[in-house]
Amino acid sequence: MSTLAYTIMPVAAVIVGAIVSLLRTPSARFVSAMQHLAAGVVFAAAATEILPQIKHDAAPVATLVGGTVGVGAMLLLKALEERATGSLAMIGAVAIDILVDGLVLGLAFLAGDKAGILLTIALTLEVLFLGLTLTSDLRKSVRAAWKVVAVVAAIGLLLPLGAVLATPVATLSQPIIVAFLSFGLMALLYLVTEELLVDAHECPDSPLVTGMFFAGFLGLLIFEELM
Repeated sequence: MSTLAYTIMPVAAVIVGAIVSLLRTPSARFVSAMQHLAAGVVFAAAATEILPQIKHDAAPVATLVGGTVGVGAMLLLKALEERATGSLAMIGAVAIDILVDGLVLGLAFLAGDKAGILLTIALTLEVLFLGLTLTSDLRKSVRAAWKVVAVVAAIGLLLPLGAVLATPVATLSQPIIVAFLSFGLMALLYLVTEELLVDAHECPDSPLVTGMFFAGFLGLLIFEELM
């Protein structure tokens, strides 16, 4: 199955998140628990598949350059999100986020099919709740439900676009591939620490909610072993 075919899952998840949010807004505690779960899954995918590939290829300069660019790009994205005001600005920030997710997913498949599949699962969970959040915000300014779903679906289609943009990287030299993988690793760590967990902690934690992070991490490890 091609990389593009795998992006159907997260795109569908974004749309499902939008529809669910329109029908019934989930509780803050439930969303927090699922964000912890998604964070654990994303962290496990990054640690078990992408990081070992970077270490295996042993290109320290490429790792440093790619990682530095990745950190800079994520901090720039954070600055743009903090300055975003109004519906259009918010849509733009989320669109960039989704595009970067697609790029990282495409890069993950460079590390191997298993890495790509595991990250597909992780990002599917992440964008599901991104769809929930975006829909809740859009409903404040857009009355027609079908327009909200259409906007969210259009943004979701940026994910396969990002994956396509990463495809030509496979034809480049190994050090450059390592640099791109290092970029992707930094993007995933940012996603976990500065987005999923930050949003999840807006709701008071409980042992069960916190434990969902570790459930996601262990769950993906077990799934990887079964594969």
